[in-house]
Amino acid sequence: MTTDGPAAKAILREYLQAQRQVLLDKLDGLSEQQARTPVTGTGTNVAGVIKHTVSVESAYLGMCLGRPFPVELPWLGDDAPDNDDMWLTPTQSIGWLVDLCRQVWAHADESIEALDLDTPGSVPWWPGRAVTLQRLLVHVIAEYARHAGHLDIAREQLDGAVGYRAASPNLPSADDAQWWADYVAKLRAIAAEASTEPVHLADLQGPS
Repeated sequence: MTTDGPAAKAILREYLQAQRQVLLDKLDGLSEQQARTPVTGTGTNVAGVIKHTVSVESAYLGMCLGRPFPVELPWLGDDAPDNDDMWLTPTQSIGWLVDLCRQVWAHADESIEALDLDTPGSVPWWPGRAVTLQRLLVHVIAEYARHAGHLDIAREQLDGAVGYRAASPNLPSADDAQWWADYVAKLRAIAAEASTEPVHLADLQGPS
């Protein structure tokens, strides 16, 4: 059985909204300092990942469909410094970020509601590729899912909070510290016995 039209749109919206909620869950409970603190050598930080992700949505589900987000986002401009969308300035608080999320999502939802899935769009940085609302929705969901994974790791590094969402962690023994300590120790022991030679995928044979 195939699903198309309103039913297909409803499925895509459900998955998009679930990923949006993950962003807020990963931000909830952090201090302004924690939200800004880089946890990797390339500066990954919770607030910056969220700022980037919702800004991307504002473009794909706004401007690319001929319905530009009405608030200027200078960090997306052609003349913006590299990574300008990946961190909060001192005047951009968590409250400001949550408000930006809600504004972007409301505007995108208006576009999704008003347009059919086969409505054509245009992505200037995808030259020569025809797009529709459906393709843009799939792309944005994939973008959110990728960055939600970054937030999982970042949040765990900051305060040990883990899981898909607070109400549904989707992890075994989520609150059992000893279980996790034993589990990690087992993995470290296995890793210590493994080869240290790099594996290059190009050298691996495919299925015979």
